[in-house]
Amino acid sequence: MKHVIGLVLIGLAAPAAAQGPFQDTTMLDRAVASFTGKPMGSEGGARAPVDVRLKLANCATLMMKWRQDNHDAVVISCPDPEWRIFVPVVMPAAPAPAPVAPAPAIAAPSKPEIVIKRGDPVSVEVNSGGFAITRDGIAMSDAAVGARLLVDVVGPKKPIQAIAIEPGRATLPGYSH
Repeated sequence: MKHVIGLVLIGLAAPAAAQGPFQDTTMLDRAVASFTGKPMGSEGGARAPVDVRLKLANCATLMMKWRQDNHDAVVISCPDPEWRIFVPVVMPAAPAPAPVAPAPAIAAPSKPEIVIKRGDPVSVEVNSGGFAITRDGIAMSDAAVGARLLVDVVGPKKPIQAIAIEPGRATLPGYSH
């Protein structure tokens, strides 16, 4: 279960109709910087600006929250008209792994741990160019981390092929997570 660490409502000063047909992405960048308390490109701040090619309907009340407890992305959503985007955050560098002793030559091969099981709910995520898109579905097979699986999603193209990242999360082949 994902916990919401922070939730911010931003009421825009001008009516949505006066701002043009689409949401101002520069304003979204400023809102993310205000929410994270960090400038874009710095650790804890947005990785990149919100893609200016996005044509999001104007929103009078934006809501912001952390996507997960590790603060890897900010979720910006609008209740009316309904839309949601994910803004990836610069994460701290991971410490170097400790050296691992070589395994004995006669060690039996271990079976990879299954992290997604058939019937589990799965969020398929694609991160690209400073924004992320998520599609929810149901796993049609078991998968270990890095393994491919089919995910049944609502819509005309189903099922879709995905790669398991961790329990409940997958990405499309060819996209990093």
